[in-house]
Amino acid sequence: MESDRIMQTASTTVSAPSQYAASGRLYWICQLAGWSAYAASKIWAAIFYLHLPWLPVITEAVALHGAALGLTHVLRGFVRRRHWSSLSKSQLALRIVAAGLVLGVPLGIATQFTSLSALQDPSLVGQATVGPTVLLLLHMTNWAFVFMIWLGLYFGALALRQYRAAELHQSELARALQLAELRLLKSQLNPHFLFNALNTVRSLIADDPPRAQDAVTRLANTLRYTLTSAQDELVTLEQELEIVADYLGLESLRFEDRLRIDCDVAADARRVRIPVMLLQTVVENAIKHGIAELPAGGALKIHGRLQDRALMLEVENPRPVAHSREAQEGIGLRNAAERLRLLFGERASLDVDLSRPALATIHIRIPDGA
Repeated sequence: MESDRIMQTASTTVSAPSQYAASGRLYWICQLAGWSAYAASKIWAAIFYLHLPWLPVITEAVALHGAALGLTHVLRGFVRRRHWSSLSKSQLALRIVAAGLVLGVPLGIATQFTSLSALQDPSLVGQATVGPTVLLLLHMTNWAFVFMIWLGLYFGALALRQYRAAELHQSELARALQLAELRLLKSQLNPHFLFNALNTVRSLIADDPPRAQDAVTRLANTLRYTLTSAQDELVTLEQELEIVADYLGLESLRFEDRLRIDCDVAADARRVRIPVMLLQTVVENAIKHGIAELPAGGALKIHGRLQDRALMLEVENPRPVAHSREAQEGIGLRNAAERLRLLFGERASLDVDLSRPALATIHIRIPDGA
């Protein structure tokens, strides 16, 4: 139902705080997992590769990487307050490098006084021994690169989230526009149908009151259907056939033997959901632009079947040979085709076949289970 879709859109808006909460949880999960994994790799290398005592290694690693986690969290608050995400790429890159160097200094100095400093000593892998100053610079550089990578990952994730949020917002706007278009199309269809039905009743009141009463009953049925289905976009074909039967009953009172009806719709096809008032619009178009303009009238044929997981509907009617394609289609069919496009996209179609001079056939394809 259309109201259900509107409620879903509203719930999406209302649940925005919960989305922020979920984003915050994901941030902390990534923080804890990332820094824990980095610390664990250093602990493993120090204990199993350098054979350092495990207790000081674990204590120092937890302290250092806990401090790194805290610094990056403070840095996150700082870049959000300063709106770094709105900067150009070159400006952001310069700030990432600067922030990495600034944060790398204290942790590089702290690392120099821990047993983990040995992980950075080139002499342990067969290279020349370096002095403490060079080793300190190596620690600072290493931590600076770590913080730069952290900032790169943070802004990459932020850009991805913003991109997905923009896509969602665009999708919601498109959906709102689609619903507005559907309402407009339905507002054009219903008065058109009711106007013709009222004309039929008016023509019978003076000449044949009993038949006029029957016409009023049928019109009441169509009004009830129109009002109760105002919030629905889709109904079953069985429901639509019932309203079509009432409409054709009204038209039969007016055309009498000039209108003959041949309806052959398979039982399994009747459960398929179709746009509300779609078949009625096509049938009305067939009578208005075809049978009504022929002195002898003609037969209106409605055939429906399931084929390749899709409902195949055909509505055939005789027509004046001189009629143009524009006259046969009319605004009703154009609206019907547009509603199919909005609801089903390329999976559905409505085609007008005027290849035979005295016949018009409407071919409708609607996916089953949509």
